Amino acid sequence: MTKVAHLVKRFVISLDRRDLSEFDIDSARAVLAPREFELWSQMSLPDKKHSLTVHRRFLDLMPNAEIAAVRASMLHDVGKTKSNLGVLSRVIATILGSRGERFSQYHDHEAIGAKMLREIGSEETTCRLVARSISDDDNSLAKYIVALQSADDI
Repeated sequence: MTKVAHLVKRFVISLDRRDLSEFDIDSARAVLAPREFELWSQMSLPDKKHSLTVHRRFLDLMPNAEIAAVRASMLHDVGKTKSNLGVLSRVIATILGSRGERFSQYHDHEAIGAKMLREIGSEETTCRLVARSISDDDNSLAKYIVALQSADDI
């Protein structure tokens, strides 16, 4: 899917203001470590909904994935909380690029999210997958990166 199509779809989905079901919240709580769940809970409603969708799609692709990778599928956008941008501001940030601190934070959300997770003691594998940062000599995580990107391509 093209980046523009992905962004348009995410925008339309973000307009749905219905609350999460108890089932969705319990699903996140069951997967995430307690401090990770606290971070996830701070995400915007559209980001939480998106994370649950990506999480389900990731599990369809990688049903036997290790728990650190499963957690990364749900936390892949947690760094977006630092920018504190609303839906329209995110659209503008996407168009204008990394101009100013908050737009830069939005664009750097993967590295920021990995740092946030390290600060609360998440597994290093989860942090590296959220950052989408693996070394050339570490192919063990490459399959998870590919699946995470595919699951995120909504």
